[in-house]
Amino acid sequence: FPQKDQLVIAMNTILDPQTATHPRQAATLQGETRAQGSDTPSLSIVMEDRKSPRANPAKASAEKLNFWYGTNQALKNINLVIPEHQVTALIGPSGCGKSTFLRCFNRMHDLQADTRYAGSIMLHPESVNLVGKDVDPIEVRMRIGMVFQKPNPFPKSIYENVAYGPRIHGLAKNKAQIDEIVEKSLQRAGLWNEAKDRLAQPGTGLSGGQQQRLCIARAIAVSPEVILMDEPCSALDPI
Repeated sequence: FPQKDQLVIAMNTILDPQTATHPRQAATLQGETRAQGSDTPSLSIVMEDRKSPRANPAKASAEKLNFWYGTNQALKNINLVIPEHQVTALIGPSGCGKSTFLRCFNRMHDLQADTRYAGSIMLHPESVNLVGKDVDPIEVRMRIGMVFQKPNPFPKSIYENVAYGPRIHGLAKNKAQIDEIVEKSLQRAGLWNEAKDRLAQPGTGLSGGQQQRLCIARAIAVSPEVILMDEPCSALDPI
C-alpha cells in the first residue's frame, strides 16, 4: 500500500465485464476496499515513488543556464540533471521554452544571429561544456542527435537518408556494414517492412508519418549519445 511521499491515484469505480454481475458491481481485487454499505470498490494504486533514488548516473546537466534571443531572455537559471539510459520528458505550456532548452544541447541556436548563452550544459563523463565558446558545434551535433516536430528528410533516397550519417562519420568500413546499419535503424524505427522494397525511392515520397520514422531512423543510425526529440510523435501515425 502507498507510503508517505508516493503519488497515488484513487480509482473509485472498478468494473470487470467478465466478472461483473451488475453494472455497479465487480469482483474484489487485491488491495481493494469497500465503504461500509456500498457496492462501489475503491482502489489505491502506487504510480510513482517520488523519493526513489535514480539508479543511473548523470549523462548531462544544465547548470544556471540562461539564453537570450537578442534582448529577450528565453531561459532563466535552468538547473536540471539528465540521467543516462532513460527518457527525460519536458512538459509545459506552449511558449514556455521547452524547444529553446532542447536546442541548446546541440547548439542549434548558433545558426541564428544575435543569440547568447550563459551558464553551462555539461556532457558526462568528460564534463564537456556543450555551450562553451571553445567547443565546436559540429562535434556537439555528432554526439547529440535531434528529431524535430515536423519531418525533414533529406532530398535523397530512403537508403541514403539513413546511410549518410554513418558514411560521413566513418562508422562503417564497407557497403555491407552500411547496409546492416540501414536495416537495423529502419527496423528500430518501425519502417523496415514498409520501406525495404523501395529503398532507392526518395524519402520525401513517403507519407508524413513514414517520413518522421525515417528521420528517427536517421538519428539513431549514428548511435548518438543523446537524442533530442521535440514533440516527435505529433507527426506519427496512430498505431
